[in-house]
Order: sequence, then C-alpha cells, then structure tokens
Amino acid sequence: MQKKVVILGGGVAGLSAAHELIERGFAVDVYEAKKIPGGKARSIPVPNTGGMGPNGPRKPLPGEHGFRFFPRFYKHIVDTMARIPYGKNKTVADNLVDTTRVEMARYGQRPIVFPSRSPRTFADVQEILNEFPTIFGPDFGVSPEEIAFFGTKVWQIVTSCEERRLAEYEKEDWWEFVGADQRSPAYQKIFGHGITRSLVAAKAHLASTKTIGDIFVQLLFDLVEPGPSSDRVLNAPTNDAWINPWLAYLIRQGVQYHLEAKVLAIDCVNGLIQGATIEQDGQTFQAQGDYYIAAVPIERMAELVTDSLKTADPELGKLHQLSEGGVSWMNGIQLYLTQDVPLSHGHAIYVDSPWALTSISQRQFWPGVDFNQYADGRIKGIISVDISEWDEKGLNGKTAKECTREEVKNEVWAQLKKSINIHGQEILKDEYLDHWFLDPAIYLVEGEGDTNEEPLLVNLINTWVKRPDAVTDIPNLFLASDYVRTYTDLATMEGANEAARRAVNGIIESANMDAPPCKIWKLHEQEIFEPWRVIDRIRFHQGLPWDDSLVRWGLSALKLAHQGGRILEQLLGVTIDQPLEKLGNPLYAVGTQGFDNVELRQELMEVVQKSVLDIVVRMAESQTMPETIPSLATLQTLSEQHHPSFVQSSKQPPQRSGKVRIIPE
Repeated sequence: MQKKVVILGGGVAGLSAAHELIERGFAVDVYEAKKIPGGKARSIPVPNTGGMGPNGPRKPLPGEHGFRFFPRFYKHIVDTMARIPYGKNKTVADNLVDTTRVEMARYGQRPIVFPSRSPRTFADVQEILNEFPTIFGPDFGVSPEEIAFFGTKVWQIVTSCEERRLAEYEKEDWWEFVGADQRSPAYQKIFGHGITRSLVAAKAHLASTKTIGDIFVQLLFDLVEPGPSSDRVLNAPTNDAWINPWLAYLIRQGVQYHLEAKVLAIDCVNGLIQGATIEQDGQTFQAQGDYYIAAVPIERMAELVTDSLKTADPELGKLHQLSEGGVSWMNGIQLYLTQDVPLSHGHAIYVDSPWALTSISQRQFWPGVDFNQYADGRIKGIISVDISEWDEKGLNGKTAKECTREEVKNEVWAQLKKSINIHGQEILKDEYLDHWFLDPAIYLVEGEGDTNEEPLLVNLINTWVKRPDAVTDIPNLFLASDYVRTYTDLATMEGANEAARRAVNGIIESANMDAPPCKIWKLHEQEIFEPWRVIDRIRFHQGLPWDDSLVRWGLSALKLAHQGGRILEQLLGVTIDQPLEKLGNPLYAVGTQGFDNVELRQELMEVVQKSVLDIVVRMAESQTMPETIPSLATLQTLSEQHHPSFVQSSKQPPQRSGKVRIIPE
C-alpha cells in the first residue's frame, strides 16, 4: 500500500523533499502558507506594475526576497535542478549561467575586480596581475604582513581535522580567530566584518569560525580550481527559470500542492503525530498521512513546538532558543532603471557600505527576457541589492530599521552611488531610477516594533548543539529546513535541499522501503591537504592544539616529490612533462583537474600523499621535532623505515608506460 507523506512548507526544502519522495513512489501532499510557491527563493510580482497595456497584458516587474546565488560547491540543489525538465531536451540546471567577475567596490576609490573562476584566458590572468599593486599598495589599507597573517589562518582551517573544527572552532568567533582586534581598521573591515556580514549577515564577534571558515574555504577553492565559475546565477527571474517548471513537474508526477494553506498546529499524541491542523480559505482541517515533514523556517517551527512535541523529543525544545537568538536580517531591494547599467559581470561587495550591501545587475544575465513586456516597457535594467546590516547607521545617520521604506531606498541608492560614481564618473544617475521594491517581509514602524517575517538563520558560536537532526525521536516526524544539521552548515538553498534529502532517507528507512537513498555530499576537502588533516586528527585526540610546525614538516616532506621526480617516474613507469614544483602550490588542484589520465592522476596523488603522510605521522606520534629541515636523503630514509611497501613498490614499478602532463599554473 502506498505510503503518504504530508509536507508542511512549500519552499525549497519542501519542494526538494516532495521531489525525492514522489520519485520513490510515495504519495505527497504539500501545504504552503503563501500565495506563491518557492519560499524565500520565490519571485514576487511588484504590485501595480502589471495590468493591461495598449497591446495586451503587461507583466508585473519581478521582485524578490533577495538575489539567487549558486556557488560551485552547491551539489545537492544543482543535482535536483538537473532532474527538472525544462523545454525540449533541457533541464532547469541548464538555466544556470556563469558570472566571470566579482567586484569589491569602495568609497571614492577604484574597485578591485577579480575573476570569479580559475583563470581561463590571458585577460583573466592580466586582471589578477593588475590588481596586485592595489592589494599590496597603501590605498588598500591592509599591509602585506596582515594579508600573509590572514593566509595563515586560512591555512589553519584547511589543515584542521573535522573534529577540531566542531569541538573548537564552533565555539570560537571569527573576529577572535582572525586576530582582528590586533590589526588595522582596514583588515577588520575586509577580513573581519566584511566576510561575515556579506556571507551570512552575522557579526564577526558572534559568528562561528567553523561555519565561516568552512564556507570561505569552499568559495576560495571554487575560485582557484579549474572548472565552472564559482558564482552562477539564473538566466531569468527565479520562478520563470526554476520554481514554476519545478512545481509543474511535481504536479505531473502526482504531488498535491496547496497554496495559502497555513499550518496552525502539529498534533502529537502518545509520541506520534496524528495530523497537522491547516487553515485555508477561512476553514480549518486536519491533514493526515503516514509520515510528516516539517519544512517551515526556524522562527515558524519554534512556534509550532508544543509541550507534547517536547516530551516526545526534548531536542525540539531547543528550537525556541535557537530562533530567539539565532536569526538576523538579510533582505533585498530591487532598483528598476530606465537605462541598463551592467556594472560588474557578477556580484559586487560594497566593502565601505555601513549597511553591508551586495548587488548584482541582472539584465546582462537574462538574454532571453524581453523587458518590453514588463510594466510600461520603460524599464531596461534591474540592480538587485541585499542589505545584510540593519543596525548600523548609514550616511543619513539612521540605521535601516530606523528608516521608512522610502528612506531605505534613498540610503541604499546613496551608498551605491558613493561606491560606484568615483573619479568624476556618474555611472548611476538619479534620473535612471524609475521604480523600486523592498522585500514585503520587512515591516518598518516608528519606534520599537520593526519586524521581519522572513529572517535568516545565522550560525552563531556554539549553536550546533541546539540544532536538531532531520530524523527526530518521534517515529513519523522529520525535519527539512536550513536550521537542520547538515554538511552544508549554512542557511542556504543548498542546506535546505540537503536537509530534505536527510529527512527523506529517514522516511525510507522507517518505512523499510526498497528504494535508493538520496545522495548526500560532504563539503569538498582538497585531497592534497588530507595528510595534514590526518596529522591534526592525531594531535586532536592526543589533546594537543593545531601546530604550525607540523605544516612546515609536511611541506619539507613534500620536497620528496619535488626533488624526487625520477623516483616517481620509476614508481609510475611514466615520463613527467613539467617540473613537480607545480605540486608545491597548495591551491593547485592536484588530483582534480591536472592530468588527462584519471588513473595515473590518482596514482600520483596517492604516492605524494603517502610520502608526506608517513613521515609526518611518525613525527606526530612520537612528538619528536628536529630543529632543522631534513635533507631529501633523510626524508627518503625515514619513509623507507616507516613504510616498507613504499620501498618495495619503488623497486618494482608497475608494468605500464605513458606520459603524465602537468598543466602549468
């Protein structure tokens, strides 16, 4: 008999769960409180901008809670998008387009522009080189020594084991971790406040280093690894390019999707969910199924947790505390222009903006969208802006929460102009601004009482312990939302989708279904750093801190690969085109993109890792650290003593020949 699942919430998490369930033979009912599907990802028609025109109906201008951003490290949501049909022989994933640049805009100074992908062209390389004088020059404000220090903190993150990140870095705020107190205001602005405010709308003094560090490293390696851009966007308004085709597909598969259906209560009796009370069209009724997935955001779920739910699963009692102190404001405003102003070909970060603005000029990424069909046809461009800081005073002397909606628009426009209109250039002109739309979830009133119906969960220090797993102690209740514990560990579409997959896997197991589980990806950790993470794991379980000397030892061990090219030739039975110094760059994606032959690539990676791992593990276990860097001969001797199989394999190379080509940086 077909099992039925009731999903409470029809945003990205709810739709993701419905997708996985319907493809595995479950009956699925989804209840969404809003008029439009998609949750925070939905497009919002701007009121009073559509209607009938002289040549027929006009589309309302597309608004949104905030712009959509699909980093390269997103795996779960993109996998789902690749299974949503779109047009003829295409999927929704085909609507993702690469940006090519990321811009740091500054008050009164030339912006710093970098490629948002690994350099592919001479122009990409030239652009990076052009920025070096600015980054290392006096007008940037951050000294080379401070940049180097920040680099060591990034190195510490990538070479720390998962256990240390969760046990220690989860409890340490980002400001303290990057040593911001002891460094310049420019360092604090860019590497302290800048990263946390623009990334997760969190204050650096409160944000978890585990979360900030993990995500920052993902974005960093997305930038330097060859492959797709680290920054992708949709090629049309979100509902047109993604949500509407998704919902249409799910309905064709049999999903029942109910709009304007608000969850009033989750009814728990004797440790089991008996139903969910729903309000729709002025009527209340009870939705019932075999299993239930709560896919509503944290602030709504906290309201639904009753004493009976807390009795059945005490972990649910922590959600109220998580909701009270763990959400922040990150909401968008769209500026509609009579002249298109492309700005950067990607996202812009306004590092001097007191309101922590980020933006994207959208028309350049929407080639198939006919702007003449929107409103009165005069709009030619859209700048979508996210406001991540609502409690700092702006140029007008007010915080965003102290402003009226009109004042928010004026202040955002002023901060953009101060960052973009520099050196006498007037790129943004007042006469271009024809219309604007502030997220309707924001309610601004005089005095106290400002509210945000759709706040953002932020990962504050030591809040992982307050977050629940997707599988609860209530046998037929599962959780799918961005507050659930996931590998993604960030309130994003990716985190919501991963949580949904975890919930569905829990249902599959509970129902004893003969169905494949949903695939779940861990955050990508560079293989070349695995030896150092193994060493740190040993040290962590010995109660020892992360130690930079082990890193230096590992690097000296890596010289075995640099200087011992002929040894590797003997091991692999191949000829190496390029000098192995290319392996010395820790950001170079060895084992990912560097070689044509996957099998040889993996074999080389294993040899390099083994040589590093054997030597440094030996030192970590014994805690004996020579004061001088050993010679190549010494390293070889140590490796032979510690790993006899390595010596044997070097004397009996595989019976194969070929050529390994290492692509120069």
